[in-house]
Amino acid sequence: QVQLVESGGGLVQPGGSLRLSCTVSGFDLDYYSLGWFRQAPGKGRERVSCFSGPDGRRYYGDSVRGRFTISRDNGKNMVYLQMTGLKPEDTATYYCTTFANGCYSWEYDYWGQGIQVTVSS
Repeated sequence: QVQLVESGGGLVQPGGSLRLSCTVSGFDLDYYSLGWFRQAPGKGRERVSCFSGPDGRRYYGDSVRGRFTISRDNGKNMVYLQMTGLKPEDTATYYCTTFANGCYSWEYDYWGQGIQVTVSS
């Protein structure tokens, strides 16, 4: 059974940093593409980041590129999202996800329950 569990969210001031973690279980991470999407109230899903399993490339949504960094530790079954320079518009529920057909597709396969990130002074 595939499970993804996010942690590390919370309230942070504009300009601050947070690191999200995702514990993954139920499948072999080595060849899977993993990453994050987010959803703010009243809005659709937004691409955040993807770490390609087959070739190790990293992809980012336009709004977070240069501020967020994705990493993974297959040995620990973990995926991370380091967020810096946070802005109020980054406020959303963040979901850890697998990608059904690789990062290029941005098609989400399985995802966790989500974790709230609020950026506010």
